[in-house]
Amino acid sequence: MIESADHPDLDLLCHAIRECGADTWPQESLERCGQAGFYRWFVPVELGGLGWSATEIAKGYLKLSAADLTTTFILTQRVAALRRIVGGENPAIKANLLPQMLDGSKTATVGISHLTTSRQHTSRPVMRATGNDDGFEINGNVPWVTGGAEVDFVLMGASVVGPGEVATGQQILFLASPKEQGVGVQKPFDLMALSSSHTGAVSCDRLKVAHENVIAGPKENVLLTNGGGAGSLQTSVLAIGLASAAIDFIESESRKRGDLVIPQTSLRGQLQQITAAFFAATDGSEKVTAAEIRTRANSLAIRATQAALVAAKGAGFVSGHPVGRWCQEALFFLVWSCPQAVATANLHEFAVCQ
Repeated sequence: MIESADHPDLDLLCHAIRECGADTWPQESLERCGQAGFYRWFVPVELGGLGWSATEIAKGYLKLSAADLTTTFILTQRVAALRRIVGGENPAIKANLLPQMLDGSKTATVGISHLTTSRQHTSRPVMRATGNDDGFEINGNVPWVTGGAEVDFVLMGASVVGPGEVATGQQILFLASPKEQGVGVQKPFDLMALSSSHTGAVSCDRLKVAHENVIAGPKENVLLTNGGGAGSLQTSVLAIGLASAAIDFIESESRKRGDLVIPQTSLRGQLQQITAAFFAATDGSEKVTAAEIRTRANSLAIRATQAALVAAKGAGFVSGHPVGRWCQEALFFLVWSCPQAVATANLHEFAVCQ
């Protein structure tokens, strides 16, 4: 059991994950993380977890994302489901499912991003819940679900609708098995990067959801009252971890090539600055906003991976080289849970010649 982010076994776990590779669904890496007690980091001691602080969790994520971004991204989606179950209003699900989720024997992922998009406020939401005496009937399509076919449950969100499927303003979160009648896990998208995360759409066609499988709601803005909204600090730490891996590569090359010393030193200094700002924000500091940290983390991830490609030369452009993969993965942060303010700031940086 890894009881702190500074425990040497976490470094051993990261080494093992790095050696597993990232070309296919990382089952071995995910199993190793479960066996090491990863899911317990996020749950209070009184519920069987280790109750890690936000700073400890961030340190752990930083190491894992530097080892393998695909595995770590999948883990974030599973943790999102875990946290919403812990923060939910259904004590029976907590009692029955939580122990198995903590030891990794049962897993869940999320399909909730559509609840925060503008499409959710149209007259006919993409995921619709019609109430009945037994619970709800769910119809619609969840656009983004990671590893939906590889888990025991998908925690999804839907808007409650009335006559004519017009949204009432209330939402629910619920659990469903990807194998049950009414759930269709679609073929994963062929992404620019992280395709081995098996991210794709999940459809619901007259899916019956009993009251006992509802995690939260019906209520307005259910995500804000169940585990909080989508947080950019978590996505920032993954971007920082990826940048760290690229900078480590440049540093190793700089020992053989003097022309890389100055660029490596500059990037290392920027990494230290953004890491310090990130941990300060994690501890509650308001000197730098989460959006500012995300903007800087995105920028550093892109520039550091591109610099690593320059350092690797032609070898880095050959399929299978980690540097080429890192360059593609860095682009992910421009679209994954990226607030408009961050996207605009990144656009301005790309467009302005300095």
